[in-house]
Amino acid sequence: MRFFRIVTFALIVGATNSTSVPLALAAAECSKLAGLADLGENSTADISVASGGSCQFSIPVRGTVSSSDILQKPAHGKLKKLNPTTYEYKSKRRYKGSDAFVIKAMGQGSKASASVVNVNATIN
Repeated sequence: MRFFRIVTFALIVGATNSTSVPLALAAAECSKLAGLADLGENSTADISVASGGSCQFSIPVRGTVSSSDILQKPAHGKLKKLNPTTYEYKSKRRYKGSDAFVIKAMGQGSKASASVVNVNATIN
């Protein structure tokens, strides 16, 4: 019985230490199919995510991306820009099907300074 009390106390103390328990976990990387295009070329990317789930993905372009914007928001989820090259998509709960959105990336590339990326999401 005494051993049980000591172990319980150690677990409680360990759990209250903010360095041992992360406050928020990053979303998983999206399962994706995308061809890498040069900045200045438009491209299409396909991602897959679980219903109600979220995932992160990088814009699939070669070149230096200095900024990006959401041109078309998804209809069945939310899209959040984490930085100019990385986004997080979160699908609606209990929705299964497809979704689509469009991102414009700007910067410097060998062909031009802007690309439009059409992203198709499959929600399982």
